[in-house]
Amino acid sequence: MSTGVIKKVAGPLVIASGMRDANMFDVVRVSKQRLIGEIIEIHGDEASIQVYEETSGLGPGEPVESMGVPMSVELGPGLITSIYDGIQRPLDDIMKVSGNSLKRGVEVPSLKRDLKWEFVPTVQVGDEVAEGDVFGTVQETIVVQQKIMVPYGVKGKVKEIKSGEFTVEDVVCVVETENGDKELTMMQKWPVRRGRPYQKKLPPKMPLVTGQRVIDTFFPIAKGGVAAVPGPFGSGKTVIQHQLAKWAEADIVVYIGCGERGNEMTDVLNEFPELKDPKTGQSLMQRTVLIANTSDMPVAAREASIYTGITIAEYFRDMGFSVALMADSTSRWAEALREMSGRLEEMPGEEGYPAYLGSRLAQFYERAGHVISLGKDGREGALSVIGAVSPPGGDISEPVSQATLRIVKVFWGLDSALAYKRHFPAINWLNSYSLYLDDMEKWFNEQVESDWMANRQKMMTLLQEEAELEEIVKMVGMDALSPGDRLKMEAARSIREDFLHQNSFHEIDTYTSLKKQYMMMKLVIAYYENAVEALKEGAGLNALISLPVREQIGRFKYVTEENLDVEYKKVKEQLHVEIANALGKEMM
Repeated sequence: MSTGVIKKVAGPLVIASGMRDANMFDVVRVSKQRLIGEIIEIHGDEASIQVYEETSGLGPGEPVESMGVPMSVELGPGLITSIYDGIQRPLDDIMKVSGNSLKRGVEVPSLKRDLKWEFVPTVQVGDEVAEGDVFGTVQETIVVQQKIMVPYGVKGKVKEIKSGEFTVEDVVCVVETENGDKELTMMQKWPVRRGRPYQKKLPPKMPLVTGQRVIDTFFPIAKGGVAAVPGPFGSGKTVIQHQLAKWAEADIVVYIGCGERGNEMTDVLNEFPELKDPKTGQSLMQRTVLIANTSDMPVAAREASIYTGITIAEYFRDMGFSVALMADSTSRWAEALREMSGRLEEMPGEEGYPAYLGSRLAQFYERAGHVISLGKDGREGALSVIGAVSPPGGDISEPVSQATLRIVKVFWGLDSALAYKRHFPAINWLNSYSLYLDDMEKWFNEQVESDWMANRQKMMTLLQEEAELEEIVKMVGMDALSPGDRLKMEAARSIREDFLHQNSFHEIDTYTSLKKQYMMMKLVIAYYENAVEALKEGAGLNALISLPVREQIGRFKYVTEENLDVEYKKVKEQLHVEIANALGKEMM
């Protein structure tokens, strides 16, 4: 261990001398209060330390002690249902020690040392094991069975294996390796700034189904993909992330509240335990890990919170789970980078952000992916990352949004105008995009319906043509449009109001299966195509616009899954009858 003394304190940055033996990214304890920090620069025997706690009252001459290990997280049973701060300290344990206010220098273990877990071995004495192999399981919650894996760098023959109830520090397995016996516990540590290794990364072929129509149909994200949700204040970034955390097809959810307001994190803490998981019927908290580093907590710890979260997510991915990570928001994380960069007196880039902003964002997002994990059973796991971006005033030309857009493949652009019209989700269909569409076309056409993409394209075209027609309407009024164009406007309105608008508080409408999304698409398009034909054959425009069946098409979103086929058939027949009547009335 290397010990030095404080030379200078500048906000969250502490410069210490006498640190010749320390290494980059080592964890250090600063002053007699033992504040936690991390070395981010070394010049000779001087180390620049990013302190993850409030530094007021520190002064030159106080001791600094390097712990000799990089910033790491503890991985093992006990992660699920936990609420951590940005550096993986459990907030419930801190509260027991320091009361409701966060005291400085509190040292509590990340995983509870007194809890005993039922360990069930999956290997026998004499079996050969290597890194990534599962040697036992622990039923962590009703929903999650945690696989206990051989740590990285260990390979050999099982000499001893136990079963029964143990704490995370108890030795449960001994492996005979070339370098002597290795004792394995249920817990392993991993440096947060280093991605966990895997055998192979797979191409993005299948979607992460979210049950949100505008996302699944128009701008889907792949399993193991990355998406950005930029939007101005009040446009619904947090609500969308909550919806995805609730409904996305993920086994595990890691939710990072990074620098956002405390009340948003409180919503998560209050809502998630009460929400029933649609897949298991249990509380949503039974498969969730929360990392809370809100705006009133130390700024520097925001920087660590993102890495803490993604390392925990990678750990569950390695077990073969599908993991969804929500980061809310990377803008606040970038502000922490900007603050530290300024304190280090580095040359600023655009708008004062450090010049390495883009590469740091890329290092974070590239840890997502659909992979084959280490281990002989070839487990497939996926880690999908959805990052919210909060550009000031919703101006996405600012550096964080631009750097993010260069990296991510899905852009869900939120629009405050839509949000103020109470249109949820407020994802603007004209400027959002998904670059995974071509890769996933085959999956949608095979797994849902063969004309899924063709129907999506028809709806997209109608919405784009509506935007062009609206410009004409603004100038010369609706009456100047031809009957065909008027019909187009009506069909597009139906797409917007009946298909894209979704009520997240309605028990049925909050989640829409892919089958139901397809049926809704077909009904909207069937109305438009039949009406166009009828118009050509002489039916009156007003009669076609005011067909009673349009009400039923709009209400189809409230039909339960078990009644879908019956109701779909009924609406389809009703549509044909009313179109025929509209033609008959005109022909008489």
